[in-house]
Order: sequence, then C-alpha cells, then structure tokens
Amino acid sequence: MIKLFQRWWKYLTAKLTGSFNERADPKVQLEQAIAEAQDQHRRLREQAANVIANQKQTELRLNRALEDMEKVSVNTRQALVMAAEAEKAGDTKRAAEMTTAAESFANRMIALEREVEDLKALHFQAAQAADQAKAAVQQNATALQQKLSERQKLLSQLDQAKMQEQMNSAMASLSETVGQDVPTFDEVRQKIEARYAKAKGMAELTETSVEARMLEVEQAARNTEAQARLAAIKAEMGLGPAPEPASLPQGDGAEAALQAEAEGESRPAEPPAG
Repeated sequence: MIKLFQRWWKYLTAKLTGSFNERADPKVQLEQAIAEAQDQHRRLREQAANVIANQKQTELRLNRALEDMEKVSVNTRQALVMAAEAEKAGDTKRAAEMTTAAESFANRMIALEREVEDLKALHFQAAQAADQAKAAVQQNATALQQKLSERQKLLSQLDQAKMQEQMNSAMASLSETVGQDVPTFDEVRQKIEARYAKAKGMAELTETSVEARMLEVEQAARNTEAQARLAAIKAEMGLGPAPEPASLPQGDGAEAALQAEAEGESRPAEPPAG
C-alpha cells in the first residue's frame, strides 16, 4: 500500500510538473534561472570572503606570535646577562632570581615556537583555501557572464519563435475549412468573386441592350453639340474658322430617327416570301 501511494505521488508530481512547464512562460523561467545564478554567485562570494578573512586573521596571529617570540628571546638574553652580572658581584640571591626569570622566558619562548609552527601550517592551509576561493569566484563570475550574454540571445530566439507561431496560426486560419464562427479568407474571397462575376455579367447584358445604345447615341449627339459650341467660341475669339452647320438632324427628328432605329432592331425579321 505504501509503495502504491509512493508511485501515485511520484506520478502526480511528474504530471503536475509537466503541465506547469508546458504552461509556464519561458521568458519568466529564464529570468528566474538568471536570478538564481546571481544569488548563487553572491553566496559564493560571501563564502570566499569568509575564507579569505580567516586567512588574514591567521596571518595576523602568526605575525603577533613572531613578534612575541622575538621579545621573549631578547628578554631571555637580558635575564641571563643580569644573572651573570649579579653572580660576579657576589649577589647570589639576585643571580638566582634572574636565572629563574630567564628560565621562565625560555619556557615562554618554547611555547611561542610551537604556536608559531602551528600558525604557519594553519596559515599555509588558509592561503591555499583563499586561493581556491578566489579561483572559484572568478570561474563562477565568468560562467555567470556567459549566462547573461546568452540570455539576450535566448530572449531574441523566444521572440522569433513567438512571431513564427503567430504566423503559423495566421496561415492556418487562412486555410481552414468552413464551419468556424468567423468566415475564413477563402470563403470571403469566393463570395467577393461570385458577386464580381455577377456584376460583370449584368454589365455585359446592359451594354448589349437597346437602352444602352440609345444612351450612346445621345451622348454622341451631346459631344457633337459641345464641339460645335466650342468651335463657335473660338471663331468669335479669332482663334479658328467659322463653324460649319451640323449635319446631324436636330430636335424631334433626331429622336424620331433613334426611336425608329430602336424599333427596327427590336422588331423580329419577316420570313422571306416563298
């Protein structure tokens, strides 16, 4: 039962993780990854600073121990000199006191020598750790800089991917079949082409009708009249010869001629006499 629950829990976790990764914005995830890398670099710098600080403290302790050892060595020699002088002067008590002081300084010197040796070993280890910490910080800084440089490239690729996806979606919508809520491009094009073809057909029928030819004749008559009027104005201005009288019939005669022509075209042809 426990194993079954563990399997179910792992399956559910994997499923939720996969669903989250599918729906998550890659741009936000990229920024999160960069922020995490920056935090790691900051923590590494803090740890490296602590290691270097430990090495500095060890170096200070070593320097103080060396200085103390030098002072103790000087004091030991001074105590021996004073003990020798007291012994020459016959002051045995003073000589014994200086000898005891010299022995104390000697014991202190031995302890300081051991401390110096320990501090030297510790300082060597701290120096190595500090160098390793500096190298780790430098290496991580280079890796972080590469990630920051690559972030711009990834963001550019992400924008290109989004644009390509939108283009693919637009092209897919143009080639979709009928049945969607919004008409497709092909449907609208077919509708416009059908309407255009019908309008062209009606125009061709209108052009071949009698009324269209009558309008054409009337327009020609108006053009002739306009040209005659223009010629008369030019003659009055001295820009051309006097206009000749129009050869076309005027008034009701022209209309009668047009009407007769229309009736003649519309009247069916008589069969030939047998």
